Amino acid sequence: MHFQLPLIHGTLIQRYKRFLADIKLDNGSIVVAHCTNSGTMKSCLENGAEVYLSPVTDLSRKTKFTWEMILISGKWVGINTAWPNLLAFEAIKNNEIKKLSGYTFVKREVTFGDSRFDLYCENAREKCFVEVKNVTLKEGEFALFPDAVTTRGKKHLHSLIEAKKQGYRAVMLYIVQRIDVSKFGPATDIDPEYTKALQIAIISGVEVIAMQAVVSPEGIFLDQELPMFLPV
Repeated sequence: MHFQLPLIHGTLIQRYKRFLADIKLDNGSIVVAHCTNSGTMKSCLENGAEVYLSPVTDLSRKTKFTWEMILISGKWVGINTAWPNLLAFEAIKNNEIKKLSGYTFVKREVTFGDSRFDLYCENAREKCFVEVKNVTLKEGEFALFPDAVTTRGKKHLHSLIEAKKQGYRAVMLYIVQRIDVSKFGPATDIDPEYTKALQIAIISGVEVIAMQAVVSPEGIFLDQELPMFLPV
């Protein structure tokens, strides 16, 4: 995925009210950018760090910039939670994820029961629901999810289990927007109930895939699958 417009460079002053960030641009001006990430952003939040923003073309929007990425220890970390769904959609359509290749129909935002999954995929052999989660939390070599307690995340796992029971293929897809990690796992210390739900989902036949994305000011591209480790 290439950014349609050139990104704007600056430095982070502070993030506040979860969805806002003050950014100092290279020309010295200070702007307010929208932060799509509602989590704690633990391990990817550092005042004074370099950032890139995308300009907003919607004249009716109050904030004229969207915060896209931050430089942590010399590596770009993507913090825009809107992109993983699009990355997954395009990658599956283009057969770029080996375990999710071969689908002839892919649709975004499809309702199942009282849930709505990010993707529905279909071919002559099977029908598949895919839920996509953005991952930015880092601990050592591990990318971890979630970075805060997530009731919604547990509900999606339960819905994937139900979909599997009804004969669908069910996939939990994590998109890791940083390259300074080599493994993936659940953040048990942050949300032990999510880890339990994930373990039950796997036992129930829900597939888990963690894909690492390379983030740069030019674009964001899926690179490789990360091995997953569950606590014993």
